[in-house]
Amino acid sequence: MIKLAPATLLLSLLALCACSSHSNPVAADQQYNDYRTQGSGNADTAPGGQGGSGVDAGSNMGVNAFLWRGSLDTLSFMPLVSADPFGGVIITDWYTPTGVTGERFKATVYILGRQLRADGLRVSIFRQINDGGGWQDAPVAPSTDTEIEDKILFRARELWSTARSAG
Repeated sequence: MIKLAPATLLLSLLALCACSSHSNPVAADQQYNDYRTQGSGNADTAPGGQGGSGVDAGSNMGVNAFLWRGSLDTLSFMPLVSADPFGGVIITDWYTPTGVTGERFKATVYILGRQLRADGLRVSIFRQINDGGGWQDAPVAPSTDTEIEDKILFRARELWSTARSAG
């Protein structure tokens, strides 16, 4: 049997789950705003070129809708405990990958603003192992949080692209 490192196992599961197709629940008129294109002034060629907030004016969400949906889609294989679209916090319950015993993972996602930007997202992954006497906190590879953030950003940009081409 091949033994994978815990972070590798979680990322492999994320990759499998993220590859499935999702319907696009995001309105086509919402703007994508990335810090690399901010201030370019051309709404047709630069996402968020109108200085847009990243969400349409009629939105009731306090955070970027694309980051929100991308986070939910990416972590859809983990059970949710809490999802607050106004505060921008998603908390999952403990998840044990199929075929793995004595190890579980939990995720917390913080969406920090109304713009679709790489610095507008923070992910914290927690890991516990059962040593026979109960669950104990265990370290997670430092790159795991960043790799999951990248997957969420990729999905959010995919949603933005789909919405833009539909509108």
